[in-house]
Amino acid sequence: MASASIIDKYLETTEEVDPIKCIGRIVKVQGLLIESRGPQAIIGELCRIEVPKGRGRIHAEVVGLREDIVQLMAYEDTDGIEVGNRVIASGGRLEIPVSRQLLGRVLDCMGHTVDGRSDIASNIRYPAVNTPPEPLTRRRVTQRIVTGVRSIDGLLAVGRGQRLGIFAGSGVGKSTLLGMIARNTSADVNVVALIGERGREVNDFIAGDLGPEGLARSVIVVSPSNSPPLARLRGAYTATAVAEYFRDLGLDVMLLFDSVTRFARAQREIGLASGEPPATRGYTPSVFDSMPKLLERCGTSDKGTITGFYTILVDGDDLDEPVSDTVRGTLDGHIVLSRRLAEANHYPAVDVLGSISRLAPKVSGEVTRKAAGYIRRLLAVYGESEDLINVGAYHQGTNPAIDEAVAKKPAIDSFLVQTVEEKSSLVETLQVMSEITGLTIPVEEMEGFKTAGTGIFPAEDKTGGPEDGGGQDAADKVSPGEAALLPAAETETAR
Repeated sequence: MASASIIDKYLETTEEVDPIKCIGRIVKVQGLLIESRGPQAIIGELCRIEVPKGRGRIHAEVVGLREDIVQLMAYEDTDGIEVGNRVIASGGRLEIPVSRQLLGRVLDCMGHTVDGRSDIASNIRYPAVNTPPEPLTRRRVTQRIVTGVRSIDGLLAVGRGQRLGIFAGSGVGKSTLLGMIARNTSADVNVVALIGERGREVNDFIAGDLGPEGLARSVIVVSPSNSPPLARLRGAYTATAVAEYFRDLGLDVMLLFDSVTRFARAQREIGLASGEPPATRGYTPSVFDSMPKLLERCGTSDKGTITGFYTILVDGDDLDEPVSDTVRGTLDGHIVLSRRLAEANHYPAVDVLGSISRLAPKVSGEVTRKAAGYIRRLLAVYGESEDLINVGAYHQGTNPAIDEAVAKKPAIDSFLVQTVEEKSSLVETLQVMSEITGLTIPVEEMEGFKTAGTGIFPAEDKTGGPEDGGGQDAADKVSPGEAALLPAAETETAR
């Protein structure tokens, strides 16, 4: 059997090989842009540049066409390229080999492993650049997903398949918050995209923020800041393609993307190099065209879900700068991290009043919504009178609402502050909210969700509803999440 599978692998590879090669020659290299006369290729096609005086070969992609001139950008450094080097077209676009064996691995922008272990051998490939699911095939977001972070689960409830942005300046704790979510979430699989981050932060995130427990059910895609802009750009698409693969297995996937701003800057560099005119604050039109196409790939489908957390590095803490404004209008909510809270050692530094989850009313129970609104109102009342309280100008008994806000502020702060290692279940979170507000949250609003990190689905998912073709008894049916992670043979077919 083993020998037959090996032969099948070679037969499949042989069928994919195009015996006729399209070849061109380098005629110009200027900055990031490489121009060649030929080969015949389409936009987005992968090419190989033969560099005898360099590393031997460099992978590049077609980014523009002008008469018989093909404009390319490289995935790697262009050292050694000279006029006359051969350019060989691959005949296809970037596709990522996918498998369950990706769990616990670290990939580069092209889907190759970079963790010192062997590559993933799989005949299943997903296109890096893909179209989002059709709107009418998307399941509605009606169920909550747990992040393990009290300020989010309690006051900014997140639904399975929702997309949220984390907006903050540099050094306010975006990556740390993503690590907390990755470790504590109730999703089946995490896909973490580190796009344009410092190389030092990759190991720090894996060892410090993620930890062995989080890494075991995660796939990391890395394109550090010293990578060429095309590598940073395609790293984002590769991570999304990996998330789509696990979603198509029927799993709940958590896509943690850091950061959209560096993705946009990479697209700007490519656009400017290929001749696009700058538009808003130096960003080219292709930036605002590519962001919605990438973000819309996240969400629900007719099989599984991708819940997305996208960080946005806010320039000068200006939430109205072009990238922030575009992303905020595309996503299903935003979480704002406050530098003032971070400076006061209040972590995670979530500005509750400045944040919103647009789907929270649909995935929270009635009493939970009332409790969350009650706490938000207390925070708003305290914020309006904070200056008077701090200078001693407010006298107790003057205003009952302010008195209540002052009395409960320490308990609310204790609820919102959470250490990196601390894990809070949904039941624990809602119980504390019940104590603060005096509202009794029913048990049915606390239970019925997957336990963080277990891959156990709620009872209603195991029986199956109209969307899942229900009718099978729960005792006889294995949940999609459990079945997809069983060590079975790779029998799926690529889209």
